[in-house]
Amino acid sequence: MRRRGVGEKPVDRGKQGRKRSTVVEGAGIPLATVVAPAARHDSPLLEPTLDLLKRFGPFPEPPTVHLDRGYDSAVTRKRLAQRGFIDDISPRGKPAPLAATGRWVIERTHAWTNAHKKLVWCTERRVVVIGFWLAFAAVLITVGRLVREGWRRYRWDDRPHRKP
Repeated sequence: MRRRGVGEKPVDRGKQGRKRSTVVEGAGIPLATVVAPAARHDSPLLEPTLDLLKRFGPFPEPPTVHLDRGYDSAVTRKRLAQRGFIDDISPRGKPAPLAATGRWVIERTHAWTNAHKKLVWCTERRVVVIGFWLAFAAVLITVGRLVREGWRRYRWDDRPHRKP
């Protein structure tokens, strides 16, 4: 029985797997995630992922959506334009230096999420449990980023000389 959030990975000879599509803000704090079976193309996940931005209300300026080469199509650009988003999609056929684009922010956030090994090893099958672990990882990442930003931004007289 296949559940909605997990599927077969073709490279693992039929074992269940999942992929995630994440929306992050400019500093890499995860805002929302969509979970899907692993043997699925990324492009059908774009619309459900962008639909998650509705809960954050109207934006003062149109957000820029940074996508990799797999999304380089007229259909994707049309969908982003209909929603009022600015697209920044790596062109097909050219290797994109990761640090030269806005993609490194999401890649870094995925690395932070993968630091929680419960999410790397696919042991859970229920979408609710997978969603819990993704939300828990997002909370840990957000708190860590806030502590780091507070350490960098604020000074006081009896502050320790090193980061905790």
